[in-house]
Amino acid sequence: MENNYLYCIIGTDDARNFGPMGIGGRGDVVTTINCENIAAVISGTPVIKYTLTRENLLAHQKVIEEVMKDHTVLPVRFCTVAESVEDIRRVLRKRYMEFKELLRDMDNMVELGVKSLWKDLNEVFHEIGETEPEIKRLKGKIASVPPDKCYADRINLGRMVQAALVARKEREAGYILDKLKPISRRTSVNKLHGDNMNLNAAFLVERGRIREFDERMTELDAANKDRLIFKYVGPIPPFNFVNLVVEWK
Repeated sequence: MENNYLYCIIGTDDARNFGPMGIGGRGDVVTTINCENIAAVISGTPVIKYTLTRENLLAHQKVIEEVMKDHTVLPVRFCTVAESVEDIRRVLRKRYMEFKELLRDMDNMVELGVKSLWKDLNEVFHEIGETEPEIKRLKGKIASVPPDKCYADRINLGRMVQAALVARKEREAGYILDKLKPISRRTSVNKLHGDNMNLNAAFLVERGRIREFDERMTELDAANKDRLIFKYVGPIPPFNFVNLVVEWK
């Protein structure tokens, strides 16, 4: 028995064949199930539940990225599987107007991802210790007494330093976002990973403004090359702005 794995929704009147690149490594052909002038991009799949591994997620995203070369895409949540083609057509009919509106909203748009990290976290902590008066005072107090006499002060110092680090991250992120937001339609600020990351954001950008965004990133990199490392990816599908959840009942 075979099921149907969904990758994304596109706008097209034509039946499409994107080649043998389906998730699961079997070489399943990625095709479309059409309804009027929209379609679901699907491939055959065994009756299994895909675990959220890097390999499976990349396979899912790779198909959507390939489809994006020719179409506006509405990404569907990872591991969305239908038992039958008729189930897919039923959803396309039921949510036709919703999908059409989203396709218009995402037309000619791409996602660009930006992460910013401090080059030298020790230097950041040093600056905090030297420029925050209360932290500097408490460090001096702790240094003047035996370790077993200042346990509470050490705990308090750690909390103060962490709060100061968060505040610096927010200021750094605000500085970068102020430069990039005017070029984007929307922005999604995502969870940070590690003490040295100060921004993890996705930007929804018109295709015609990608070069302008590239140039702004080049300017940011040049102006901050001594203290920041930028990780810049894209264009990719709008994963942070559309993640369709499909229910079959």
